[in-house]
Amino acid sequence: MRWADLVQQLQLDLLWSLVVAVLLGGAVGLERELRGKAAGLRTNILICLGATLFTHLSIHLAGPSGDPGRIAAQVVTGIGFLGAGTILHTRGAIAGLTSAATIWLVAAIGVAIGAGAIFEAAGATLLTLLVLRGLGALETVLQRQSVTSRLSIMAPRDARAEDIEQLVRSAGVHIEEVQRDARGDHLVVHLTVRGPKRLQDEARLALLRASGAYTLTVEE
Repeated sequence: MRWADLVQQLQLDLLWSLVVAVLLGGAVGLERELRGKAAGLRTNILICLGATLFTHLSIHLAGPSGDPGRIAAQVVTGIGFLGAGTILHTRGAIAGLTSAATIWLVAAIGVAIGAGAIFEAAGATLLTLLVLRGLGALETVLQRQSVTSRLSIMAPRDARAEDIEQLVRSAGVHIEEVQRDARGDHLVVHLTVRGPKRLQDEARLALLRASGAYTLTVEE
């Protein structure tokens, strides 16, 4: 029996594709697992395996006259429901978008493996790991450089809120929101500011030096 016949009978090409799917899906899943994400090692392996198997079956069941992408196309639709389950919306913030995008991309890697584009799938996996690890570290650095704080400044009733805002802006800090209210004989100005922590410290120091009548409260 020739090797080609043995491969065809035992479906060794499909087995090899599934092994590659485990390796590539596991590589992405391991990175997610190490970061403590909900969609971790097993989830990404299973997604990649399923996408690979569906694509392989789609091509082979279609035959010479059918549409080879009919079943595989449903992977794109179906994976959206799984990705939506990882997105959480709490207290005005959205979490899980990166995990959802990773699930979507791992499914695409599985489709590429099932279609026989092994090298392309491996390259996409390497780029995915580079984005998740490399750019993740860069995001951490940027977040440390730019933080959001809420300042509450209590000043005499006759004080000008515009002067307080100018002191903050002169330190190089961006003011995102301003709220003012009166409390007895005092004016309270609430500022939501964003910028590097060093510049925010300078803005707070400028407020404290400007007038002894100012009382400053900071919420990180």
